[in-house]
Amino acid sequence: MHRRLFLVLPAVALAPALVACTTNTSGSDAAAKRREIDAGVDGTLSKLYASASSAQSLAQQAKGVLVFPKILAGGFIVGAEYGEGALRVNNAPVAYYRTTTASFGLLAGVQSKALVMMFMTDDALRKFQESKGWTAGVDGSVALATIGANGQVDTNTARAPIIGFVLTNAGLMANLSLEGTKIGKLDI
Repeated sequence: MHRRLFLVLPAVALAPALVACTTNTSGSDAAAKRREIDAGVDGTLSKLYASASSAQSLAQQAKGVLVFPKILAGGFIVGAEYGEGALRVNNAPVAYYRTTTASFGLLAGVQSKALVMMFMTDDALRKFQESKGWTAGVDGSVALATIGANGQVDTNTARAPIIGFVLTNAGLMANLSLEGTKIGKLDI
């Protein structure tokens, strides 16, 4: 019993630290927080478009684009992730969200990544916006983009109702799972 508690405590202790690093709990200027998130969204989309030439045309076709510019992940054996982002419709922010994920496995240290989700159908976007809390793999299936050598998104992926892109400092990541990623609305 003590051994299990010892392994879980670092992740439990880390979760509030991740939240504290990325949220302003003092109730200060919500407009400043929105501007900060929007600037991160702009930078993340620019990086995505530079990495995958077809991503920009997909974004133009999308009914909505949800971007989390900075998702911090950390822990030891048991980990937690947290990030804040914005949903854009017609390239204008319409709402702000947070994402959280718990993970188990060989994990150590702290990492950062960005997540872009494109809602390609009105139905997928509507279901997301109407949800009280949305979980990838439960409330909607997210097809992670596969990019070919020519910088184009795989045609099977491009037909999915929700397309996801994960970026790190090394570039676009493939073969990741977004299953269990929880997304909820921010009150800012």
